[in-house]
Amino acid sequence: MKDMKRNLEDITNKLKNNNIRPSHQRLKVLEFLDNNRIHPTVEQIYHSLYDEIPTLSKTTIYNTLNTLIEAGLVRILTIEDNEVRYDIRTDTHGHFKCKSCGNIYDFEVDMDLVEVKGLNGFRIYTKDVYFSGICSKCLEQEDGAKIFDKVI
Repeated sequence: MKDMKRNLEDITNKLKNNNIRPSHQRLKVLEFLDNNRIHPTVEQIYHSLYDEIPTLSKTTIYNTLNTLIEAGLVRILTIEDNEVRYDIRTDTHGHFKCKSCGNIYDFEVDMDLVEVKGLNGFRIYTKDVYFSGICSKCLEQEDGAKIFDKVI
């Protein structure tokens, strides 16, 4: 209980330090992002918080996320054209999306070591690294299923 109260205090302070009024909805959205580092969509946030806040609307979530993005507390993550997700980690890191389970994983990458050719004279605002494939959990399940299939 103490950790939850401390976490809520930290989240409240993050909002206040960025001149954002800490409304109940804003606190809950930021708390959800902090506690569920799954790179959620607005739909996922809405369905996760709706039982606790029945008056919550998707518009409120969009507005809250836009406010958090402007303050630099959250960033937009677009891995696929039709899917916008939100990431509470705003430092430079990469993302891996599993084509089997759909989970998105963070990984560390040193962008200063990434060699980029052909962009001389360009102004770069963001650097993103995305990989896709099959995550280790899905590979283990796949291998386990193969072994199981062979036994039968």
